[in-house]
Amino acid sequence: MIGGGYVGLVSGACFAEFGVEVAVVEADPHRLAALRAGRLPIYEPGLDQLVADNVAAGRLSFGDDLAAAVDGAEAIFIAVGTPARRGDGHADLRFVYEAAAQIARAMTGYAVIVTKSTVPVGTGRRIAEIVRGARPEAEFDVASNPEFLREGSAIRDFMHPDRVIIGTESDRAEEILRRLYRPLYLIETPIVSTGIETAELTKYAANSFLAMKVTFINEMADLCEKVGADVHEVARGIGLDGRIGRKFLHPGPGFGGSCFPKDTLALTRIAQDAGAPCRLVETVVSVNNARKSSMAMRVISACTGTVRGKTIAVLGLTFKPETDDMRDAPSIPILWSLAQEGAVLRVYDPVGTQQAKELLPDGMTYCESALEAVTGADALVVITEWNEFRSLAPERLKQLMGGRVIVDLRNIFEPSAMRAAGFEYHAIGRPAA
Repeated sequence: MIGGGYVGLVSGACFAEFGVEVAVVEADPHRLAALRAGRLPIYEPGLDQLVADNVAAGRLSFGDDLAAAVDGAEAIFIAVGTPARRGDGHADLRFVYEAAAQIARAMTGYAVIVTKSTVPVGTGRRIAEIVRGARPEAEFDVASNPEFLREGSAIRDFMHPDRVIIGTESDRAEEILRRLYRPLYLIETPIVSTGIETAELTKYAANSFLAMKVTFINEMADLCEKVGADVHEVARGIGLDGRIGRKFLHPGPGFGGSCFPKDTLALTRIAQDAGAPCRLVETVVSVNNARKSSMAMRVISACTGTVRGKTIAVLGLTFKPETDDMRDAPSIPILWSLAQEGAVLRVYDPVGTQQAKELLPDGMTYCESALEAVTGADALVVITEWNEFRSLAPERLKQLMGGRVIVDLRNIFEPSAMRAAGFEYHAIGRPAA
């Protein structure tokens, strides 16, 4: 497994749990040292124990010697980062192609080279060209095996997936990958065989479709506020339709994270280059960026048009609960805007504080608990829907806060209970009273 980041670490640990011998190659010396010491560089529920168990069983190891890891391997997964390239939004494939070149030099026998990273259409073909150019005599095949892991539930997603996509033109490569995923046959997981290009595009299409659902319900929320409807009832009304489904119909401040923002942007670039523009996805990217930037104005408006000198308590910084991932989190533009408007910010997140400090304005107070954050606050803003926030009692908040304004960007509180406690409660897509 080339790459010990989120995808490589989760996938490697889960394959090891299947009984496979997995060597994870990590080039970053600090990350490698942490992994060898049993300290995970990411937060994912249950992953620390899964890694520890499989290291102890001798099925999972970490190192920086790619040649040693590749020697004798039947399957070599590339799971390095593919961030959006600065300036044009295309996926940056430098690390993928560097890994392919290193694999070519290190191979000692037949292996299937598998892209686990999210890569644009045509990447698999380019990897094959790189390897053949470096080692014309090498025996290998290339396959695409995209991941569909949700941060916060990645282990379950790997162990109980909706489907597994195997994209290759080689029967030998497909047989090896099906053997790797054999434990999933017992739970009748669909194994979908496709061509390489189809598999590469499927990942982008899946994430872009889900991003469209998020953006759609956010726009419906805005409409609900104008006409006096309740977006949660609208979401339930349409989500019970089997053709639509109930997932990803939760209104909020816009999507973030490591996948949706970069994958929607990359798909628009792929489509433009191919001469088949994806106008829907282009609009999703534009609408979502504008939404995240506009959320601070909701807070300012709720605070009678100004937050200057006012103490604002913020609960939740990561882009979603059960992760410490701050990439493209809605909290970033919201808090920068509030800070620029002169707000005094007291923030709390259960696991994302360290990552947040590198991305958020200086001068904020990072608190040790939700109750500490809200103490003395003129207004409370909920940005991430961690479960522990849902149980905050209205009367307790009333006792601790100095003001009575709550801006709930995730709709985790019951509006009637908050208003009964005397709060001026602002939600997303719900009637004002």
